[in-house]
Amino acid sequence: MNILLFGKGGQVGWELQRSLSVLGTVTALDHDSTEHCGDFANPAGVAETVRALRPDVIVNAAAHTAVDKAESEADFARTLNATTPGAIAQEAAKLGAWLVHYSTDYVFDGSGSRPWVETDTPAPLSVYGRTKLEGEQLIAQSGAKHLILRTSWVYAARGGNFAKTMLRLAQERERLTVIDDQWGAPTGADLLADVTAHAIQHLQQHPEHAGLYHCVAAGETTWNAYAKYVLSRASIENSAIKIIANEVAPVPTSAFPTPAARPLNSRLNTAKLQATFGLQMPHWQAGVARMLAEIL
Repeated sequence: MNILLFGKGGQVGWELQRSLSVLGTVTALDHDSTEHCGDFANPAGVAETVRALRPDVIVNAAAHTAVDKAESEADFARTLNATTPGAIAQEAAKLGAWLVHYSTDYVFDGSGSRPWVETDTPAPLSVYGRTKLEGEQLIAQSGAKHLILRTSWVYAARGGNFAKTMLRLAQERERLTVIDDQWGAPTGADLLADVTAHAIQHLQQHPEHAGLYHCVAAGETTWNAYAKYVLSRASIENSAIKIIANEVAPVPTSAFPTPAARPLNSRLNTAKLQATFGLQMPHWQAGVARMLAEIL
């Protein structure tokens, strides 16, 4: 199996290089790759890459994910999140190749408290959410065999993440303030990558299972409770770490105004994914604990 991976330098892309390697030959590209174009600001160049390499499977882990910055560069975000994925999908359809693409809970407005299912009507609040939704739609309309995985609150041991920020601040300040009215499930990039590899294998035998799925770790939490878990777990993993924060105070989202509106309810229902692919999603705390064990 020949696999073409875009976005190899990101958190998910880095893990995908590992998980996909057991399935076949992986050509992994990023925006600065030289032999072939992997720059999503250049849709025509990326489409030419697909035509030249003729992969069996294309996995797209590239995106414009700077949520607040997207508000002031909407055209650029649209190119990266919608136009180029749409161009890839068109080429995939011509080749008969599979396309795996990642989307986000930001396609929803965050209302209510029920976990979102795949058939719920999207209503994005931000440029990021709107462009990611358009990317989904262009892929679905292309006729390409595709798998779209919506996820949320992604983290990895490699690169920056919320847990690392909390650990740093907790060693500098006695009091932290963290949002407590946004709900979701922290989801490891390694989990996403492993589910992707499993799903690709499954789809080779069951192409009728193509389509859109929600993919997050099990359970739910707030950013505030997430921060408290990170700090308590860090003390277990490394007793030498000097945490001076003695309070993680809850505050509403309104306490931290941002250019892009955040959905308050980022819960995603994964029943369809688990039933279709024969999976059991691990609890979010298991993945975070493993990540902390790796970085501490």
